[in-house]
Amino acid sequence: CTFLALGTHFGKVFLLDVQGNVTQKFEISSVKINQISLDESGEHVGICSEDGKVQVFGLYTREGFHENFDCPIKVVALHPQFTRSNYKQFVTGGTKLLLYERNWLNRWKTSVLHEGEGVITNIHWRANLIAWANNVGVKIYDISTKQRITNVLRDNVSLRPDMYPCSLCWKDNTTLIVGWGTSIKICAVKERNPTEMRDLPSRYVEIVSAFETEFFISGLAPLNSDQMVMMLVCIYIEGPTTEEEFRARPRLDIIQPLPESCEEISSDALTVRNFQDNECRDYRLEHSEGESLFYIISPKDIVVAKERDQDDHIDWLLEKKKYEEALMAAEISFKNIKRHEVQKIGMAYINHLVEKGDYDSAARKCQKVLGKNMDLWENEVYRFKTIGQLKAISQYLPRGDLRLRPAIYEMILHEFLKTDYEGFATLIREWPGELYNNMAIVQAVIDHLKKDPTNRTLLTTLAELYTYDQRYDRALEIYLRLRHKDVYQLIHKHNLFSSIEDKIVLLMDFDKEKAVDMLLDNEDKISTDRVVEELGDRPELLHVYLHKLFKRDHHKGQKYHERQIGLYAEYDRPNLLPFLRDSTHCPLEKALEICQQRNFVEETVFLLSRMGNCRRALQMIMEELGDVDKAIEFAKEQDDAELWEDLISYSIDKPPFITGLLNNIGTHVDPILLIHRIKEGMEIPNLRDSLVKILQDYNLQILLREGCKKILVADSLSLLQKMHRTQMRGVRVDEENICESCHATILPSDMAKPFSVVVFHCRHMFHKECLPSPGTIHGVQFCNICSAKRRGPGSGILEMKK
Repeated sequence: CTFLALGTHFGKVFLLDVQGNVTQKFEISSVKINQISLDESGEHVGICSEDGKVQVFGLYTREGFHENFDCPIKVVALHPQFTRSNYKQFVTGGTKLLLYERNWLNRWKTSVLHEGEGVITNIHWRANLIAWANNVGVKIYDISTKQRITNVLRDNVSLRPDMYPCSLCWKDNTTLIVGWGTSIKICAVKERNPTEMRDLPSRYVEIVSAFETEFFISGLAPLNSDQMVMMLVCIYIEGPTTEEEFRARPRLDIIQPLPESCEEISSDALTVRNFQDNECRDYRLEHSEGESLFYIISPKDIVVAKERDQDDHIDWLLEKKKYEEALMAAEISFKNIKRHEVQKIGMAYINHLVEKGDYDSAARKCQKVLGKNMDLWENEVYRFKTIGQLKAISQYLPRGDLRLRPAIYEMILHEFLKTDYEGFATLIREWPGELYNNMAIVQAVIDHLKKDPTNRTLLTTLAELYTYDQRYDRALEIYLRLRHKDVYQLIHKHNLFSSIEDKIVLLMDFDKEKAVDMLLDNEDKISTDRVVEELGDRPELLHVYLHKLFKRDHHKGQKYHERQIGLYAEYDRPNLLPFLRDSTHCPLEKALEICQQRNFVEETVFLLSRMGNCRRALQMIMEELGDVDKAIEFAKEQDDAELWEDLISYSIDKPPFITGLLNNIGTHVDPILLIHRIKEGMEIPNLRDSLVKILQDYNLQILLREGCKKILVADSLSLLQKMHRTQMRGVRVDEENICESCHATILPSDMAKPFSVVVFHCRHMFHKECLPSPGTIHGVQFCNICSAKRRGPGSGILEMKK
């Protein structure tokens, strides 16, 4: 909601609604309130008073900053986004400009931004920029870069700054308006070119307008306007005693700044109580961001000003011949204005533009003004034809559900075809074909091509006309002749694959990537064999096609994999090794032959290892590549003791290789074997570090073994306990179970008689008398059936006979 915060000379702050009713009251001090600042949300307020009190608090929480200073604090300004937790900042002005910031510990930190130039009388904060005024001039501080970026000096130093205070207001985030005495300056904050920075701030201020007025300025505020920079100025004029009553009344003026002067737009004299006794410093002008409300504050009255209503505005715009703005305003207020009145304003505007010779603007306004009135549209078209400006109105003609007669569109197309081929082509692309007689336009284009048969624009346009007329074969012929980018779209859209089987090379010469993607996406229409046959004489194109085919599916073109080896070797070696790795249909002997002929070491190493000749592969790595890390990695992958022996033997007289081995083989080969074979006196780089790493690796292995042992013991104990609990459970025995020895029912028919049954954990059951003797371990009985299975065939029978 909108409210006013009003401070008094008696230290009280009142919150008023827009009707002037008091909604809240705060007792801040016993002396004059100097300044009140609200953040953009209206949830937090900053207040300072003549006795040095500064309070910043939430209107709904009262939590915040409360401090007493030993000097009067004249001004306070909150960060515009103060309500957000990341922007808890405000500044105060007395003899110093102080910045307060709340840190993450919820404590307030104070920084001095400026001092030593007298009392600070005004502060305005917008986005990251703080502007303040003192007796010397106006400064701007960039809070994001922590730099002061300007100093705008006071012009008329003869005026007392306490009697004629400085007025500041931000028009936007980078435009500051300064009013002081009788002068006004508009300052634009701009980014400095990085090449010019050196020790200078990253921004600078340019005075875009500066002028003197005939009155003293009491306040400034920006007026919402998109067309011109305007300001609302509250003034106080000192005049002769004979006219003091009139001259002393403050005025509310709207002015338009010019580079070195200003133009008065309107002026209204204000009547406030005791205005005869008021001075320039007794008036203030405040405005509400986002609303066209302005508040003129005097010691006894508050005057609320707002812009005139829309009807008054439209009348004024028409009077000033500002038709564009009048039309826009009328359309916004359409619900209050009849359609024919809007059209009347619009036609007056179109006539005005035609009289001025601004035909393009006049034609553009036809869309908005003429609407669905076909008669008005045709009248305007013939009017533009009469003045020779058919081109101007062509791009604004109706072309949707609302259409003119075909003759109108054909008249304009013929006009373009005579004078502007490019414009004609643009209209053909933009206009739906049903607006005009297509055959008539095709014939007209053919007639012009007889005079200029190689004109690319006309040929392209003719292809588009053929496409609309569904004569796709003729359109395709033209597109291929011109190598036009739309050829692929035409083929896809109208399924013209049968027409391009003998034009594959031509398509790939035009755009390989698009052509290959199209061919692979439509293998059912143009087979791989057909494509390979067509590209047989162009191996570089064939490689592009087969490479993409392989990327999509490693098995589809398997019969061409042998051929691809040579193609990769000739045109695309970086992808040869990935191809060899991924292909399962590539003849390894052929690949090895080609790679050895071309001395492709990495590819040869891979093929040798894949064919099982790992020792030769390792030898090539060591001798031709000289890459110990790669040799070690290869030996690790193969995990072959003979390879490690070969690697050690080759490296034993090469110190860099020995260093690499010491650093990497600790987990695969006992390093002692390598160390014992090093010759006495051989200088090995980084030997100490390598030995330290070996010891560290060994310690790590010991720790891992101990950790694994602890885990194994713990898991074994856990599983043993689980098995014990399982084996302690009871086993259900009923009349369905039988003795595994005599195969009789395990339970007797007469349950009253005593009987003995033995049940093993394997769930085999026996009558006690059917079991053989316990065996070699006294008191331990085993299941005869399970024991027989472990010992082999016939064991169970022997057991039963004992």
